Amino acid sequence: MGAAAERAEEENQEWAGVTPDAARRLVGAAVEAFAERGYHATTTRDIAGRAGMSPAALYIHYKTKEELLYRISGIGHEKALRIMGAAAGAGGSATERLRDAVRTFARWHAEHHTTARVIQYELQALGPEHYAEIADLRRRTDRLLRQIIQDGADSGEFRADDVPGTTLAVLSLCVDVARWFTAQGPRTPDEVGTLYADLVLRMVGAPADGAGSRDA
Repeated sequence: MGAAAERAEEENQEWAGVTPDAARRLVGAAVEAFAERGYHATTTRDIAGRAGMSPAALYIHYKTKEELLYRISGIGHEKALRIMGAAAGAGGSATERLRDAVRTFARWHAEHHTTARVIQYELQALGPEHYAEIADLRRRTDRLLRQIIQDGADSGEFRADDVPGTTLAVLSLCVDVARWFTAQGPRTPDEVGTLYADLVLRMVGAPADGAGSRDA
């Protein structure tokens, strides 16, 4: 399977929960258009054309362009919350959980960089009600990561005097992957995830061997 076919398969899996097929095609087309042209410069005609549909057909599934962005943002942020929740709920030391959280979070932003770029950088285009729902998902993701870092600070594994600030720095580092990553670049998503996990553990002063508390 070639690179283009692999990317297409990944996109199909990403939106697998969107039904029917026409609605799923519109979501994929909207992501491409928003990433390429920006939300405000994209028209519903642009999206429908990319999906091989008429503008009138789009309104059967989505009343507005903003509703499409909301659907995309919801799926992406729910995935981010699941990634962080799985890492936070896993057994092991805070170091192990932080490594897993950063590796999977950064890797997702690389694997799905087009979608991630849209959901991270077009957020302000959402209407107030939809924005509030997505902002809540972001806060829940933040709290999960913050708890991991707090656990590490409490156990002595991490040097993190400012846990909220450290949490913000880690999230920002991972999210920014979507801005610069390209499938044609020198690193794979797995390599990015591993690199960022190592960098973050160094940033918080975690033990080099990945063991538990410094006092152990």
